[in-house]
Amino acid sequence: MVVNLNSLMKLQRTPLILLTIAVLLGAGVYLYEQGNPQREAAQEQAKQVFSFKEDEVQELTLKTPQHTLSFRQALAVPASQPSQKAAPASPQPQSSTWRMTAPNSALANEASVAYLLNLLTTAKSEQPLTVPATKQPEFGFDAPLATVDVKLKDQKQHRLVLGKPNFDRSAMYAQADPAAQPNADLSVLLVPMEFENAVSRPLAEWQQLEKPNIKPGRKSK
Repeated sequence: MVVNLNSLMKLQRTPLILLTIAVLLGAGVYLYEQGNPQREAAQEQAKQVFSFKEDEVQELTLKTPQHTLSFRQALAVPASQPSQKAAPASPQPQSSTWRMTAPNSALANEASVAYLLNLLTTAKSEQPLTVPATKQPEFGFDAPLATVDVKLKDQKQHRLVLGKPNFDRSAMYAQADPAAQPNADLSVLLVPMEFENAVSRPLAEWQQLEKPNIKPGRKSK
């Protein structure tokens, strides 16, 4: 019986080739599965309007047709305590507070500022729509409802321009960090309608209400 060596070698190589293919396929599936969390995180990040966090914001400016308000985060001054002879306490972490710097100099209403900051840092949007600059009036950008400027502690700056609501008032048209060139195409986003309430407050709701200084009455003789 004559054995064809070439055929025998081909038969021996076949399992090795199949094994190699199986290993490569297995490695490919493993790498794909390992990359899933990163891909999902990237997709989630792409839907986020801004990537900064609330505690990174140093200054906030809100411009509406009614007024321009400016706020700055400052270290809170602790209330003075009566002097006591005691062992020195360990240093406490310094807290911060928001102050209005324009049009008045006053303590800010923390709830109003926090609500707007929360919307800025959590708002998400689908893929932006690119339209010509001539379409500004259709989205309300020729006379914006509000423009919000944010300055971070690392000196980076961001801007959100709010236009008008969409046809069913389920969202608002907006631009995040719009191009500086006036004739550049618009990148239009849809952001939550909650922004409308967040930026439309009267001036009094942006300032902290001062407690009335009531002096004790005189005792009658």
